Formats: sequence, structure tokens, C-alpha cells
Amino acid sequence: MSKRPNILLITSDQQHWNTLGCINPRIKTPALDRLAREGTRFDRAYCNNPVCSPSRSTIITGLYPSWHHCWTIGVKLPEDVPTVGEVFSKNGYDTTLIGKAHFQPLVSKPGSESIESQPLMRDLDFWRKFHGPWYGFDHVETARMHGDESHAGQHYAIWMEEQGLKNWRDYFWPWPHTKDMKRRYGAWDLPQELHYSTWTAERTLANIERSAKADKPFFLWSSFHDPHPPYVVPEPWASMYRPEDMQPGTFTPGEFENMPPHFRKTQEPHPDFSMYQESGFANHGFNSHLVDAARMRQNMAIYYGMTSFMDQQIGRLLEGLDRLGIAENTVVVFSTDHGHFLGQHGLTAKGAFHYEDLLRVPFLVRWPKHVPAGRTSSALQALIDLPSTFLAASGIEVPGLMQGVNQLDVWRGEKPEARDGVVVEFRHQPTKVHLRTFIDQRYKMTLYRDQPYGELFDLQEDPGEVHNRFDDPAFAGIKAQVMQRFLNAEIRREPTRMPRIAVA
Repeated sequence: MSKRPNILLITSDQQHWNTLGCINPRIKTPALDRLAREGTRFDRAYCNNPVCSPSRSTIITGLYPSWHHCWTIGVKLPEDVPTVGEVFSKNGYDTTLIGKAHFQPLVSKPGSESIESQPLMRDLDFWRKFHGPWYGFDHVETARMHGDESHAGQHYAIWMEEQGLKNWRDYFWPWPHTKDMKRRYGAWDLPQELHYSTWTAERTLANIERSAKADKPFFLWSSFHDPHPPYVVPEPWASMYRPEDMQPGTFTPGEFENMPPHFRKTQEPHPDFSMYQESGFANHGFNSHLVDAARMRQNMAIYYGMTSFMDQQIGRLLEGLDRLGIAENTVVVFSTDHGHFLGQHGLTAKGAFHYEDLLRVPFLVRWPKHVPAGRTSSALQALIDLPSTFLAASGIEVPGLMQGVNQLDVWRGEKPEARDGVVVEFRHQPTKVHLRTFIDQRYKMTLYRDQPYGELFDLQEDPGEVHNRFDDPAFAGIKAQVMQRFLNAEIRREPTRMPRIAVA
């Protein structure tokens, strides 16, 4: 194989940072534990937008959503935005995406055409012919759904038919939806060997083998769909964890008294969020979050089962690298697009709630003889840094357009940190739900567009983020200091696409 390293990015979808067996004895993740043991675990890693499409677009562009323009779900990532895959491809790498993409909306309209839309997702003749290039990936095999959603189709459906499951539609919601549609929960009758986690692992391995046989370095994103709700997974994973053994997060009485008003509304049985509506499209999380305690424990047990099943398939990838003799020459990074609430602060799933549970992500890096093994680092990491760092590891010049920082020396253990703060964006409506967060080693501040309120947490003294100090007079000095660092971070993240080459 070429001395240039392979890059294998493995991601999950909506995974809480604490769902790693090496730090949480209640969950079993032997493959991810192996990555942590053979590499470095970064325990202060963050997404730059806690929504699928914007976060995933940041991962492939090295740009913040406000720059790459996919500012929320239901918005297309413009296909003229430069991507890291294009840079790798120009430098002789095989570039491949296997699994979930979610760069485009579920509806296609002139000027915002989407191939991740119905009914095209179920037009298997189209997908038999389409394998890219797409967003810098020369080869693509993708599927859009979560669980048994009706968005199933694309290359995953073709694979199911090749495995003999001609009636695969029976295992997913119908399209178009019907009034008598029954939502599955818990155990899924879809066999585990035909599940999309199995498909993602199998097709990832096949494409790694293809690149290895051609003696070409690869940049491959293996994008798993779980543990994103709905909470449904085949046996034995559905019953792997007992609900009574689960410990969901909790709500601390009074913790929302000094928080922005949308937090308090989540604890009402029938909240009115109409004042935040201006586009006609729903806001994720702007609903009642009151969930029965028993159901929350059941949700968590299934969520853990989905994670452990995915982990088993990730183990196949690591074994495949060993079998092909390329593990030492492959940079493996595991993370997710954003976190997930399982009762923490009385919340579930996601929304405009910038707690650690949603913004912080699991982050593992393994590169034998380059990245220290068995190490844990508190150096701040951000998903936007992945493209720059991958290119640096491959000896490829990082385009000035990218806004992330090169973390390679930090990954190697040669430098304590590469950034002193992380900026997180969230915009779910044109103006009404638009916020931004700054996180440094100790403090976190969130500001809201056109609003006087905000959030300020001392993560050292208040790791549970129960006491909002934004309007606390005792924190006025700290607030001013963090605000200055926040504004400086905003200035520093401006990219420099073109260098200055003359006086005028």
C-alpha cells in the first residue's frame, strides 16, 4: 500500500457522548472500547450544529452552516460548495460514502433539486445507475431513513433485494403514508442480517477491499444510521438491556426559572410554541417533553441496544483492516453528528437546547505509531476540524476556505491544544429560532437573535448545567470576559479563501 495513510471516518447518528462502554459500565461497546484502548479518546469534542444536515455538511466541507448554507434540515447543501472529498480525489485518493448522507431535503423543487426525496428514493432503477460523483465522493452507496421510516430505498433497498428480501417494503412505513399505519416500537421483525447497520458495514468492507486491491489510498466515510429514533431494532439487541437497569437523566425542579422561555414550555402538557413559528415548518423539540418514566427507561434500553448492534458492525470494520494488513496505515476516527437527550433536563431527542448532552459528542482517534494509545485528552475538538486534520495527516495542503483548525499535533500528543473555544450554530427558523453558543474549557455562553436573554454556565463548578448565570450580578465580570472571547472567536473563524498576493 501507498505510504499515504487511508482515512476511515466512522459516524453514528444522534449518539450521546456517554454511550461508550469504556466510560459507562451500563452499555457494551467492545469495538469502540478497542478504538479507545488503541488510540486516544477526546472527552471535550463538540458538533458545530446539533442538527443532522448542517452538521453532516460541516463534516464534508470544513465550513460552518452559515458559510456552507445548509443552515437546517429541509435545506439543501448547495452542490457548488467545495468539499474535502474533492481535494482528496484530486490528490489520488478513492473517495467513498457508505450509509446515511442527508445533504438534501425530502422535497425536490426547481432551484433546490434533491435526489434524497420521495418518490425518487424508492425508484431503484435510478439508484442502480447512480453511484456518484456526489459532494466530492466518487463512489456513493446511501440510504436516508431512520429505523423503519418510509424513506427506506436507494442502495440499501437494492441490497435487500439482492439478499432475497423482495418484500422489504413490508418492514418499513408505507409511502405515501396511510391512516392505518402502525408505528413499530422495540423489537423489529426485520432480521439483523438484513438491517441497515449490517449493510453499512458490509458495503464499507467491500469498498475498503476495492481500494486495497487497486493499491490506492482511500478516504471513506462509513455513516451508520443508529441510534437515532424511532426506537426500533432487531433481536437480540431489542432485549439486550433491561429497562429497569436504565438510569435516564432527570429534571431538577426550578432549573428552568432563569432559562429562556422555550425551555419552560417543554414541561407543559400542551405548550404553545406559535410565537416561534414563521416559516410554516416545525421546530424540532418545540413540543411537550413530558415522557412517562417507564417509557423513558424503555426508550433508553432500545437506544442502548441500537448502539451495541452498531458497535458489533464497527467491530467487523476493524477486523477487516487487520485482515487486509492496512490497520497501521489507516487513520480511524469515530464520532457522531450530534448528541441526544434521554431525560436530561427533562428533555428528549433534540432541539434548541444547547446542553452538553446535545452538543458534546463521542470522539475516538486511532492511528498506530502516530496517535498515543490508551490516552484520554481534554483538548477541545470540533467536527469542523475533521477535514483540515485529515488533509494534514495525508500531507495535503489545507484549502484556505476551510474554517476548521488542524488538530494533527494534538492528536499525536505533541501539542496540548489547537483551539481555545468552540462555536456552535443553530438556526431552525429564518429569525425566530436562531442562536449561537461559545464553549471554552470552563464556560459556555449562548446568545439568541434579537433577544435580551441568554445562557452562561460554569462547566467546572456546575457540570450538570443547572444554574444559568447569564443575569447573575456576581458573574458580570466573567460574563464580560466570556463575551469578549465569544466575539473574538466569531472574528477568528472568518476564512481566507484567496491569499493576498499584491499591494493592491
